Amino acid sequence: MVCGKRSSKCLKCCCGITSILLIIVLIVLTILFFTLFKPKEPKITAKPVDLEKINLLFFPTIQLNVTLGVVVTVDNRNYGGFKYQNGTAYVSYRGVVVAEAPVEDGRIPARGKQNISSSLTIFADKVISNSNFLGDILSGVMNFSSTTTLHGEVIVLKYFKQKATSSSSCDISIVLQSQIIDSVCESKVEL
Repeated sequence: MVCGKRSSKCLKCCCGITSILLIIVLIVLTILFFTLFKPKEPKITAKPVDLEKINLLFFPTIQLNVTLGVVVTVDNRNYGGFKYQNGTAYVSYRGVVVAEAPVEDGRIPARGKQNISSSLTIFADKVISNSNFLGDILSGVMNFSSTTTLHGEVIVLKYFKQKATSSSSCDISIVLQSQIIDSVCESKVEL
């Protein structure tokens, strides 16, 4: 009987210590999830690289299309990688979509940078036909906005996967005389 009481006492002690350790591990993991692994907004910068093509038509109407090579740099500051599907970036002038750029699927590593190259086709005839175009030219500054939404999944520690949507919107100002491009971007990740 002495052995039975002692082994049941040891079993209770072992279960108690295991429960306490399990609770401590869960608390530490919860703290890490809400602090270290909390999704952070990626930094997104877009840079025009080169002029790829100009297409000018005079008949039946005047049409001007310009294709620019663009490199978008995404700085992922999160501890999880982001695997995304094909998407499209849109550039608007005064609320009218004037350019589109395909974004091919890919993966941005955890705490890493990824350059995404694409071709941006600007439908300049839509810009020129806008009633505010001449006023913007005379003021010397043209304002555009761009939006991109990528759907995919966040992968943390190679085992935890969660669907996510990354959205980016940029306000782009082009100073015509000095040809300086200034952009301010905001990005958001939704899990």
